[in-house]
Amino acid sequence: MRLDSRKYYVSARPTASLEEKVITGSIVALVTPMHSGSLTIDWTSLETLIEWHIAEGTNAIVAVGTTGESATLSVLEHASVIEFVVKKVASRVPVIAGTGANATAEAIHLTETAKSVGADACLLVTPYYNKPTQNGLYQHFKAISEAVEIDQILYNVPGRTACDMLPETVMALSKLSNIVGIKEATGDLSRVPQLLSGCIDGFAIYSGDDVTARELMQMGGHGDISVTANVAPKLMSKMCAASMLGNVKLSDELDLLLAHLHSGLFVEANPIPVKWAISQMGMIENALRLPMTSLSKEYFNTVSTAMRVAGVI
Repeated sequence: MRLDSRKYYVSARPTASLEEKVITGSIVALVTPMHSGSLTIDWTSLETLIEWHIAEGTNAIVAVGTTGESATLSVLEHASVIEFVVKKVASRVPVIAGTGANATAEAIHLTETAKSVGADACLLVTPYYNKPTQNGLYQHFKAISEAVEIDQILYNVPGRTACDMLPETVMALSKLSNIVGIKEATGDLSRVPQLLSGCIDGFAIYSGDDVTARELMQMGGHGDISVTANVAPKLMSKMCAASMLGNVKLSDELDLLLAHLHSGLFVEANPIPVKWAISQMGMIENALRLPMTSLSKEYFNTVSTAMRVAGVI
């Protein structure tokens, strides 16, 4: 895939072919729009969001991650959304498919499906609920890596999964040729130097925590897989670029405008606040599948104020 140097900061993995590249920058964890009432997928709004993100400078799109309500989509819907996003993006930016599961066989199946429809990479969350050991995590991701030849990004978010993949396990997995990065969503910045020094050269470290993403990138991280980017994509793209280019003053200034969104979009469980915010921008309906419910009225002002500070309303 040919990469546009205006949008990407690209470095080849030292043991990889020239075609294998590191995705960097502002990577939106895209919502999955739904119709109110029927709660079926709103394909028209999904296409509108895709075009908006590309126009606003988003560097890559994650389809059907946590923010995309992967937990309440059927396997068929899951695959259909990935295929739709890949088709509509049409190689203008990379598409990363969320294919994690708490069963290794299911994760392999979803990852195979994502590869078959043309995704550029897959995002694989640690198995949730069943609490594997560190060896279990290593064997889980090794099995997926060996089963499907596609770039794979690990995803560590113990606040949602009750499973924390330790840096030592990540370092071991980084040696597998098609495991190319990690979305580290603990918010623990002390892990960043460990990962940068302990993983193989070219292994990408992404933030999965918008609050600390700027600092992670200033420390040498490669980007932010972001909820905030759903609402303020242009500002997030500029902030990520400034952070990775070492323009600390500019990245700090831009992130200050985003700070209220970083916190406000988590006043209730993601993606409850972010879907409400995008609906207030007139881009989607405020529709979520149970057990997720609409944003509580007590938080309307918090989220709308954050949107005004960021200049999106």
